[in-house]
Amino acid sequence: MAPDDPNSEPWRQSRWRRAQVAVIGAVGYRLIALLGTTLRWKVEGLEHYDAALRSGQAPILGFWHGRILPATLYFRDRGIVVITSRNFDGEWIARIIERFGYGTARGSTTRGGSQALRELVRALRRGAPVAFTLDGPRGPARVAQPGAVWLASATGRPVLPFHLEASSAGTAGSWDATQVPRLFSTVALAIGEPLTVPPHADEATIQAATADLEARLARLEARALAMAREGVRHE
Repeated sequence: MAPDDPNSEPWRQSRWRRAQVAVIGAVGYRLIALLGTTLRWKVEGLEHYDAALRSGQAPILGFWHGRILPATLYFRDRGIVVITSRNFDGEWIARIIERFGYGTARGSTTRGGSQALRELVRALRRGAPVAFTLDGPRGPARVAQPGAVWLASATGRPVLPFHLEASSAGTAGSWDATQVPRLFSTVALAIGEPLTVPPHADEATIQAATADLEARLARLEARALAMAREGVRHE
């Protein structure tokens, strides 16, 4: 089999592991969806997302890996395409997010990455937004990698950074300190202005834009934290 053939993954040869994927995907979706029904949202900057879609420039959404859970809930059913790994964990994650209305491009920074990026390019060109965890899949946390900026340069689409903070949440002991909003908490979402990248940008330009993107995320994090702590006007 070809190296990027998903059927070449060893876990796929195990009936037990395939059953695990199916169960985790089904149960995980139901639990996350149930959590989502209890959350309240406070949103700032959504006009940037809407404006990008109206202009025909489907955006590249960029955020930190540790906010995957609330991001999945808020941006559900919008046809956004995301990268998921080809391994066991990536498969059950894909099963969950596809139920929330996301498309998936299979690959990672270590395997199938170029194929996944090509799929994102195709998605953008047909008008579908895409999303990047800027510090994923393995970190270091809150250090932006250049993938989203490279994609923006290759396609002419803007990068739209955002950050989410829950008013009450638990934190997983993972490398990215994944935030899990508590039931009935309010989640604040701060969406920043679009970042455009020149076409065919050289390495220095890519690095500068990546640093700029990281700084924007830091400001959006501070804003979302303030929103989460303020008196809340629910949407």
